[in-house]
Amino acid sequence: MHIAIPGLTSWLKPYDFVFTWGQPLAVLWLAIMTGVNYLGVRLGGAVQVFLTAIKIISVVIVIGVALFSPTPAAQAPDPTWPAALDAGVFSAFLAALAAALWAYDGWEDLNLVGSEVENPQRNFPRALVGGVALVAVIYLLFSAACLKVLPFASVAASQHIASDVVEHVAGRGAATWITLAMVISAIGSMNSSILSGARVPYAMARDGIFFKIADGIHPKFRTPGRALIFQGVLASLMALTGTFEELTNLFIFAGWIFYGLAVVSLFRMRRTEPEMPRPYRCWGYPWVPGIFVAGALALTVNIWIARPGRSSIGLLLILAGLPLYYYWRRRTDVSASQART
Repeated sequence: MHIAIPGLTSWLKPYDFVFTWGQPLAVLWLAIMTGVNYLGVRLGGAVQVFLTAIKIISVVIVIGVALFSPTPAAQAPDPTWPAALDAGVFSAFLAALAAALWAYDGWEDLNLVGSEVENPQRNFPRALVGGVALVAVIYLLFSAACLKVLPFASVAASQHIASDVVEHVAGRGAATWITLAMVISAIGSMNSSILSGARVPYAMARDGIFFKIADGIHPKFRTPGRALIFQGVLASLMALTGTFEELTNLFIFAGWIFYGLAVVSLFRMRRTEPEMPRPYRCWGYPWVPGIFVAGALALTVNIWIARPGRSSIGLLLILAGLPLYYYWRRRTDVSASQART
């Protein structure tokens, strides 16, 4: 199905509404994984460990098959550095970075379940630094393996790169199993987002700055059940109204606005809360967080320039929450004042 909105076509470039069998299937898996996490944190965590193991094993198999196969290199190595550095190259780099950041974005999920992590002062740095480093090494090896087997143009155009690499080396049967493993690993990514994401609306509702429907802990399963259902309904509606590329672009644009603002708050709190206990101090302050904020700003501005209409929709959705936030905040302050009197 193709719908172009009259009058906004050029600005939205255009906005395509595509409906495929994959979207209701995504809703089905959203319901299943929401149910898993509704039944307990331990169950959701155990499922995540299992799915992550399948993901890592399948990627390692692809790397091994490609790097250690007798297949000769498909072509001479492509240049690793552009012939000239200009604004176009920088913009293209940021566009590619936005897509790559989706693969790494799970790093922040741990922060959302901080109250449920044992010994966070020790385990948070280990998990964040170790997890990102492991993912980086795996992806670098995976990229090298793919480029050893297939030419760069084929890698860039592939919709199922892992399966294509294995099929090129070991045949269609082996590629089918890798495809299945990759599907399972994608479900693992969904599970981690569901597990961590529901903690945000629950905590906001608990503090009186969000819809009360998301508040409450299940008396038996000890999970934020209503927040999980609320999140699942919203995610399902989004899955039915956009393609994977559309949704990830909106997510990266909105997400990195908040990542940048979170680091800006680090500068502010150093001044407003100088006596606050700080078990972990940012290395290289203020240069490291400053570079991070500058990078987040450049990334989001570049996405907006490339997709102004779609990015503006995401920005308007963010800004639409401000009146509600101030309303709830004022009501909470009034209730607290009345309780003191």
